[in-house]
Amino acid sequence: MRVAIGDRFLSGDLARPPHAPGIVVFAHGSGSSRFSPRNQFVAGALQQRGLATLLIDLLTPDEEAVDNQTAQLRFDIPLLADRVVRIADWLHAREETMAMRVGLFGASTGGGAALIAAADRPDIIAAVVSRGGRPDLAGPALARVAAPTLLIVGGRDAAVIDMNRDAMTRMPGTVRLEIVAGATHLFEEPGTLERVAELAGDWFSRHFTQQ
Repeated sequence: MRVAIGDRFLSGDLARPPHAPGIVVFAHGSGSSRFSPRNQFVAGALQQRGLATLLIDLLTPDEEAVDNQTAQLRFDIPLLADRVVRIADWLHAREETMAMRVGLFGASTGGGAALIAAADRPDIIAAVVSRGGRPDLAGPALARVAAPTLLIVGGRDAAVIDMNRDAMTRMPGTVRLEIVAGATHLFEEPGTLERVAELAGDWFSRHFTQQ
């Protein structure tokens, strides 16, 4: 599927199991795309639990070509957050998905973008999960995040653990930190990504079904 951004578009892969209570939009980390094997793995696990997923590029094809040369747009958090907001609005306006709750799964820098989007769309975003995220990049928006937020960090990712703990003190809503023992920033160690998928599935399932 494609989401229009002015006269351009963002490409994505939408999976919608029957009777899914909500849809999880993936905000990828720096330099990544909807083809990220880690996010595809988590998306597959969420689909097995009956949740819909949308793996989508946050940059247009032309922007990706520029970013591959300059590596600048991948760190433009306001731009990426705006794209996540536009995607959430698109889902909320479509007849097929307007009744579904929307969750955000942000990885690395995408975690910051997801939190800004959640702050800007409190009436649409029902839950957020951040994997190895950079919530510090959300800046002042952290104080406006109302959606229940799960921060997942690797136990061997000390600097990011500190960033997430600091962010928690600035977030007014429900927020929980889960530290996955033995995991580094990319959760490449055996069993660690499976744990991320389990935690994310529990979080979204719980908050998608709450009134």
